[in-house]
Amino acid sequence: MKAAIVRFLRDEEGATAIEYGIIAGLMALMLVAIFGTDGAVQTTLEAIFTKVKTVATTGA
Repeated sequence: MKAAIVRFLRDEEGATAIEYGIIAGLMALMLVAIFGTDGAVQTTLEAIFTKVKTVATTGA
């Protein structure tokens, strides 16, 4: 029994999976914060795409 507990405490595979899950969750929150609101990033991207569309359609 003692060997099983020691083996469990030394096993890091579960910790690695949890760490990756936390990282993925934080990245999702970051993307929602950047693109999910009407913030400066979205406004800037919309302005850039509008300019590109204008240049593409008018050729100027």
